[in-house]
Amino acid sequence: MFNKLHAAARQVGQIVVGKDQQVRLAFTCLLAGGHLLIEDVPGVGKTTLAHALALSLGLKFNRVQFTSDLLPADVAGISVYEREKNGFAFHPGPIFTQVLLADEINRATPKTQSGLLEAMEEHQVSIDGMTRPLPEPFFVIATQNPAHQVGTFPLPESQLDRFLMCLSLGYPDAAAERALLMGEDRRELLRTIEAAMNPEELIEARRALRAIHASSALIDYVQALAQASRAGTLFAEGLSPRAAIALLQAGRAWAALEGRDHVLPEDIQAVLVPVCAHRLRPVKSAQGMAQASRDLVLQLQKSVPV
Repeated sequence: MFNKLHAAARQVGQIVVGKDQQVRLAFTCLLAGGHLLIEDVPGVGKTTLAHALALSLGLKFNRVQFTSDLLPADVAGISVYEREKNGFAFHPGPIFTQVLLADEINRATPKTQSGLLEAMEEHQVSIDGMTRPLPEPFFVIATQNPAHQVGTFPLPESQLDRFLMCLSLGYPDAAAERALLMGEDRRELLRTIEAAMNPEELIEARRALRAIHASSALIDYVQALAQASRAGTLFAEGLSPRAAIALLQAGRAWAALEGRDHVLPEDIQAVLVPVCAHRLRPVKSAQGMAQASRDLVLQLQKSVPV
């Protein structure tokens, strides 16, 4: 079961070249049942990664380009009066899919951003007094441009906390960029991807994750990391209990993809930065805003003994 996820990840790695670690983390996030936020400059492969991941797993894929004039109904759907039926009929929006790419999510207004909160947390949408379930599995991949770019609305902490992981792809190295320049067009390569597993198998893999053992000592380590983030002087607020649960779940998924039936401290450390960095805000007086949250999370990791 997990071998099929490895096969899917290898396919995606052939499309998004030179980013094996980020691809592995994206599959870890999906297996753990979370949502993924990718923050980077335009043109480094964020959309390609999302589309390739959906195709490799046989999942239905929709993309929404978030803009400042996008309304919540443009994403969730709307009821339209139909004369033939003498009543209103609901027309589902693009959110009724299995993989939703919310492209440049921070270009939409906070009202539209908040429309995703219920869907990401409850896997349902409430419209016109009715609650409609979303397809399973449901996975949101959101991309956002750096906050200093023109026309962006920062995601609030409550929205950031709904994302299990936040990744940055970064520029490719020289070898990977040369492969991109000399190889086929990425959109053409996407058409060659064959599904390595189906949605039912992915759901079963998520259920199997519960059997990955986390010892009492391992949970002590996760608690120690959370407590250190709250008690130290690096961050304005520490990790919430939901963040600690997310860290343990991501560690389980990483261990499963490593082929183990138990979680090691190394698994927690492998996912610590992508799970925690976007949830923690540096204290200005302590480190200055120039110090990246990712670097501070690494400092946190070093300060907590295994």
